[in-house]
Amino acid sequence: MDITKAQITKIAREVNKFVVRRLKKDGIGSSEFDLIHVVRKHDGISQAGICKILGTDKGAVARQVASLVKRGYIRKLDDPNDKRASLIYPTAKAEELKISKRHVETIYYEYILRVLNEDEKKIFASLLEKVYLCSKEESKSEFQNLNKIVEGDSNE
Repeated sequence: MDITKAQITKIAREVNKFVVRRLKKDGIGSSEFDLIHVVRKHDGISQAGICKILGTDKGAVARQVASLVKRGYIRKLDDPNDKRASLIYPTAKAEELKISKRHVETIYYEYILRVLNEDEKKIFASLLEKVYLCSKEESKSEFQNLNKIVEGDSNE
């Protein structure tokens, strides 16, 4: 039984809705932001690499890349190892977008945490950090433990 009632997911969904609406004011859709995020995390990535990470088809990625290059969020340079391919890099504008997104998220979280007093905020932040670190550790292991649990449940 999930004692959290998926409330972490629900909060994340709500903050994401707010952020997406704010990004749209900058002319950026959520899938475009996801692509920019991948490029920022994988400096000099190929379009094929973006497709693999996002699980998106080549045509959609090519259209998004072209649009984001035109608007100055990313840049393409020839791959020195393959003249037919390009490598994609973030621009300063992409980095500013990250800062803008984080700023909007911070405002959101500060706003919703106003219902807690200072001691409650410290306790909540400490517990959240503990849960986050567990989640991150599992992610880094390619979800080995969780996959075992899921596969065990699916065989019953």
